[in-house]
Amino acid sequence: MCRPAWAGARTEAVRLRALKDLRRIRDRIDRAYARPLDVPALAREAGLTAGALHLAFTEAYGTTPYGFVTALRATRGTPA
Repeated sequence: MCRPAWAGARTEAVRLRALKDLRRIRDRIDRAYARPLDVPALAREAGLTAGALHLAFTEAYGTTPYGFVTALRATRGTPA
C-alpha cells in the first residue's frame, strides 16, 4: 500500500511538471508574439486539448493565452 506522503509527493510532482510545461508554452508565446497564435498547436505540444490548455494557462497566469499575446503586442508593438 502507498504511504500518504508518497501520494502527496506524486501529486506535487505532477503539478510541477504541468507548471513547467505551461512555462515553456508561455515562453514560446513570448518569443513568437508577432506571429499568429496557434493555441491548438501549443496544446498538442503540451499533450493537452485546446480547452484544457486555456483553463490551465488562465489558472496559472491569470489571463488566457490570447490575452497574454495581446498584452505583449500592446506593450511591444507588432514588428512590420
